Amino acid sequence: MGFLALGINHKTASVAIRERVAFVPERMVEAQQRFCAETGTREVAILSTCNRTELYLEHADAQASALLAWLADYHRVPLLDLQACIYAHPAEQAVQHMMRVACGLDSMVLGEPQILGQMKSAFAVAREAGTVGPMLGRLFQSTFNAAKQVRSSTAIGENPVSVAFAAVSLSKQIFSDLRNSQALLIGAGETITLVARHLHEQGIKRIVVANRTLERARALAEQFGAHAVLLSEIPQELIASDIVISSTASQLPILGKGMVESALKKRKHRPIFMVDIAVPRDIEPQVGELDDVYLYSVDDLQEVINENLKSRQQAAQAAEELVAQCVSDFMLQLRALSAVDVVRSYRAQAEAQRDEELARALRLLANGTPPEQALQQLARGLTNKLLHAPSVQLKKLSAAGRHDALALAQDILALNTPDSLS
Repeated sequence: MGFLALGINHKTASVAIRERVAFVPERMVEAQQRFCAETGTREVAILSTCNRTELYLEHADAQASALLAWLADYHRVPLLDLQACIYAHPAEQAVQHMMRVACGLDSMVLGEPQILGQMKSAFAVAREAGTVGPMLGRLFQSTFNAAKQVRSSTAIGENPVSVAFAAVSLSKQIFSDLRNSQALLIGAGETITLVARHLHEQGIKRIVVANRTLERARALAEQFGAHAVLLSEIPQELIASDIVISSTASQLPILGKGMVESALKKRKHRPIFMVDIAVPRDIEPQVGELDDVYLYSVDDLQEVINENLKSRQQAAQAAEELVAQCVSDFMLQLRALSAVDVVRSYRAQAEAQRDEELARALRLLANGTPPEQALQQLARGLTNKLLHAPSVQLKKLSAAGRHDALALAQDILALNTPDSLS
């Protein structure tokens, strides 16, 4: 049972390196099967995200150097480049690392929840590839349980610490039920994509994505069942939009005070929540002077994020303690499992001896031996056979002066204990 977690992440490697060792989703099944075949690994699961590529494996004789060489060869990356940023966590350290990753304790954004879903996906793909067996499967399940405990018992994930999540969380303070709201998202980059995902998860009624190029707007809109429009269509969409979140690379404002004022009149002054994440700003600052407009800039969000980050850091200590307990519990389960094969073999041996003595007793009965005498012979023969091998070994230990082993045998056989005398 040799666990190993091998990988690179945002702390140890640059984006340039991380993107070179990222695994393509379409080839993940083939990659894991090939890894097992070429390295002799019994079980493996690969987690590959924008911030990390990690291999979780169960290999009795795992050598990190050989596995790293495979990774370098597979991605055609110079081995020296990887050696400078790789980490390898063996045995119990691997268990702890996996649990910390799943809980968001090793993430760029402390406590972020997406990583748990990504780990679950990695586990599902590894099962599809047939590269996850009982040991790694048991570790993944314990890891998911640890993450669940951390989420339910600590506040590490309660307060938003990303710009996108903070924007959506603030919108819920204005509109308590987003299922009746429409959101207008301006831009189609990474931040707006995250905003769209958070809004979609909150069950918002309708999302409209406005962008300079319709093709990019459509590509984003398709992911969340949204509607794509050009920037020129913003004035019409603004009338029905309760939430406006903008993040573009435009050098000039996209929303002016006049445009918003006109929309408010047609909305009969129903409030609009606006977040301008862009630098330079997409929304003229004067828009915030209008009644019924709640306008936040990226600086306003940063204040919320910094305060919430402090709260998460406090919760992280409690989360680390929970993870440590979960690691301890898992290792205890593993040690208990180590005895299963021994117990199974000992039981099989005892049952074979029982069957042999039973067959002898039945022959005695068939030959006319009195039942009482046959039963006495059965009991005597079975006792002698069950005690023979342990007795021989105990005598050898005694002759060798192994008093420590004799004391351990006394514990294993439960001799001179209340249970053994009852």
